Amino acid sequence: MHVLDLLQLDSLGLSLLWGEETLLGQEVAGVTATDLEEPGRFLGPGELVLSGLVWWAEGDVAKADRFVGALADAGATALLAGEETHGRVPEEVVAACRSHRVPLVAVPARTSFRAVTEAVYLRQWGDLSRRPTRLFALPENVRGELSRLVEAGAGPDELLDRACAHLGRVSCYLLTASGRTVARTPSAPELPARQASAASARGGVWLRIETESSPYDAWQLHVPDPDAAPPRVLHEIAEVLAQSRGAQTRRLAAERLAGQELIGVLEGTLAGPAPADTGALEEALAGAGLPVGGAYRVLAATSGDALAEALRHLEGATYAVGRSVAVLHEDPAGATDAAGATDTIGALRAVWPMIQQCGGPQPELRLGLGTRAEGLEGLRASLSQARFALTSADEAVPVRGVEQLETLGELMAGIPPEVRSVYGARILGALGDGMLRETLEVFLANNCSWARTAEALHLHVNTVHYRIERVEVLTGRDLSRLDHKLDLYAALRCG
Repeated sequence: MHVLDLLQLDSLGLSLLWGEETLLGQEVAGVTATDLEEPGRFLGPGELVLSGLVWWAEGDVAKADRFVGALADAGATALLAGEETHGRVPEEVVAACRSHRVPLVAVPARTSFRAVTEAVYLRQWGDLSRRPTRLFALPENVRGELSRLVEAGAGPDELLDRACAHLGRVSCYLLTASGRTVARTPSAPELPARQASAASARGGVWLRIETESSPYDAWQLHVPDPDAAPPRVLHEIAEVLAQSRGAQTRRLAAERLAGQELIGVLEGTLAGPAPADTGALEEALAGAGLPVGGAYRVLAATSGDALAEALRHLEGATYAVGRSVAVLHEDPAGATDAAGATDTIGALRAVWPMIQQCGGPQPELRLGLGTRAEGLEGLRASLSQARFALTSADEAVPVRGVEQLETLGELMAGIPPEVRSVYGARILGALGDGMLRETLEVFLANNCSWARTAEALHLHVNTVHYRIERVEVLTGRDLSRLDHKLDLYAALRCG
């Protein structure tokens, strides 16, 4: 298939913005959708690149040049730019494509990227089906069986098993970018996700399945023994699996929509004074595929795609994911105390580093968990807790449960920075950033000991007394009172 073939599909409504005839005749090897500012390391030669241009800012020539330059360096056949985000394809992008000799095609707002991706792979699969038998690596009977299985909606497990059956006892895996095993051949030993993530550095054959996906759940075909199967066979198997992934992507999109409707029920009750509507909750739970009744836990993350992939790592978990919030159904017989929360949080903490190493568009991935809850009121509370825990998560503890907020500092980390800064300025603003503030910090750190504070600051005790008295006058606080000490300590932590 060539770039020109896509332009001739009236159903897509694509428009050529720039491209020379010789460039439009390049062979298309696959499709990748990305909105990373520098996508080069995720691209391969011959790929069509779909982008909504979310990374572009008005008048930013440098960003356009950097993005298109990465495509040219990777050997991309064309950039298919969506018009929905900006209402048009910016002139800066057109100029960059002309400069780097990358064909540029506009995708109208009415045409989804999924439709473009499917058009490419359906055409490629059709081309494969019409090839002379001598050009195939897979036996004719295997190709026929796989074609029928794809049309019947077979899953990746069955497809991989049947595709590799004629190869004997070959170990072959279908893995996500985070190391999760989607499918494996019967002779392939179990491959834990952590080992799978490390395996990419140890060799073997790795083929990316070119379909629309997130950076976290992109499929890869992996054969540890590079001599176990001919490369052409593996490439043809990868093309079959791409067809299966397209159907799964549509199913997952429908599930995410149902999950967001469930979250909408919770957020709607959070935002308004209307009484709890248990019926609406039960309907939304059932629509999202969750059991109606029992215990749930709400999770909030900086990326819904990362959250969804992390939950898929939890064996047997039942959950629904929206844009950035998920509801996890918990075992009714499971622990209801902090130990139960620790199990869930521990499992997600073990998975999270593998999610982070996928190199998604958000470099700082965070996850917060609310408490176990029942009923609409409980779920509302768990949602608020999850979002608070998300705000308190940091680089050192990227996954935090609200039950694990054990110090004042951890509690305060969940308060929005804008609120903390106002509080700190209101309480301590009169002290400035000089000696009075330093003296207060040391005084509180030494449990309000005059002698230890004087020693730490190399001052006379009388000087410490004088400075603390000034602090009390300027802040309106009495440092002999515990509640006033806490006010000042909290303000220092907010500064």
